[in-house]
Amino acid sequence: MQIHDIQNILAELTRSIGETPKGILPIAESGSARKYFRIITDRRSLIGTFSNNVEENEAFLAFSKHFHDLGLNVPEVLAVNEERTCYLQSDFGDDNLFAHVQKALMANGGSGTLGENVIELYKKALSHLVKLQVLGHQGLDYSKAYPTERFDRQAIIDDLNYFKYYFIKPHEEIDFNETRLGKDFETFADFVSQAPYDFFMYRDFQSRNIMVKDNELYFIDFQGGRKGPLNYDVVSLLYQVKAQIPQAIRDELVGYYKTELSQYMSLEAVKFDTYQPYFVYLRLMQVLGAYGFRGLIQKKSHFIESIPYALKELKAWNETHPLNQYPEIQSIISQLSTLNYPLPTDSKLSTLNSKLTVTINSFSFKKGYPADFSGNGGGFVFDCRALPNPGREPEFKTKTGRDWEVIDYLMAKPPVHVFLDHVKGIIGQSVDNYRERHFSNLMVSFGCTGGQHRSVFFAQTIYEWLKATYPDIHLKLNHIERKIKEETGL
Repeated sequence: MQIHDIQNILAELTRSIGETPKGILPIAESGSARKYFRIITDRRSLIGTFSNNVEENEAFLAFSKHFHDLGLNVPEVLAVNEERTCYLQSDFGDDNLFAHVQKALMANGGSGTLGENVIELYKKALSHLVKLQVLGHQGLDYSKAYPTERFDRQAIIDDLNYFKYYFIKPHEEIDFNETRLGKDFETFADFVSQAPYDFFMYRDFQSRNIMVKDNELYFIDFQGGRKGPLNYDVVSLLYQVKAQIPQAIRDELVGYYKTELSQYMSLEAVKFDTYQPYFVYLRLMQVLGAYGFRGLIQKKSHFIESIPYALKELKAWNETHPLNQYPEIQSIISQLSTLNYPLPTDSKLSTLNSKLTVTINSFSFKKGYPADFSGNGGGFVFDCRALPNPGREPEFKTKTGRDWEVIDYLMAKPPVHVFLDHVKGIIGQSVDNYRERHFSNLMVSFGCTGGQHRSVFFAQTIYEWLKATYPDIHLKLNHIERKIKEETGL
């Protein structure tokens, strides 16, 4: 379904609750196929969601209603279309726990020092988690869970195979015996699946899904939830690899979680400490599988950038908790340290985290749109084909938009200046906003018929303008048809 079709559905849903939509703006996508929109009405802002996966939608709608009715901090669903593909929910803004972690890391040069304020936010998140797991579980209809009602032995095997097929197998330098690995996976799953599981398992309880608004926390994206063990969500939060929480702080936070949990049940009864080390392994292997699929297979660069952090965490955990009882898994983990995924230095990490990268492309509409390897899905595509075309003039046939003759030709045309002024206003507004909100990527593309003259001229002009106007950002310039690449800003 096209974006404008979704926007029309969301506009009708907004009117159905008695509010007038004044703007419906796409929100950058993450790792899923769901599409999100911010809807500005005459009273407030809302989040509109679209997904063709009706079963997954039904899981979110059922869980959200159940949790909201219990007074837990989740979105309220305000309207759903008849096809169950679009719905409106509360808007908690753009600030999340991960943004607070990033700011703390930048302030300390990537040292992993989080500060008391961020640690308090983690404690608050863990307090809410206990309520979601224990109180949220009571009376929850797990028949709505997608894709499975329970995190059982098969789900564990699926996560381990995800790691094998999407991370281990693409690295041919890793030597392993597939039969022995399969047996280790079976034995590992036999043990982990014995953990008590009569709780709600969020499944993706990580800091990007924890929104911060008016110093309170709110929780989103639990459509993959199911009945399951307690440990998994605790590990998902505290071992989120790019958060780089020092182990001493993790231990402190686990202790805090157990104190909160003890208000509801006996810790001995749920055997939390017995299973905790194995859930750390399970989550880190599952995460590497996800990074392999999204990064190595789908070529989304920010997932590839996360791989060295996950490898570092897995190596550190293995040093203190070796898996000698699973020799083939242990052998693979030992080999992972030989992979060429270096971590950024502290200074480079601080620079990368603090700078917006603007990627500027020129391209030919005949060849298709440029790919967005950042995975953010945001930015602009400007169509230059309504402007005077130097390509129609014989003397410019072999020249490009970087040649002075073409530049003079275009600069003499009044429509070019009108177009350029509008483009600068639009791009400048986004750059100012993205820098303020510590966003990492913006893509701007200029297309024309052949990708040689007008698109190259505008891409080059905007590149030079941004370089002069925003010296603190990182710029990438790609003339796709001309095979010219430039970078500046680092």
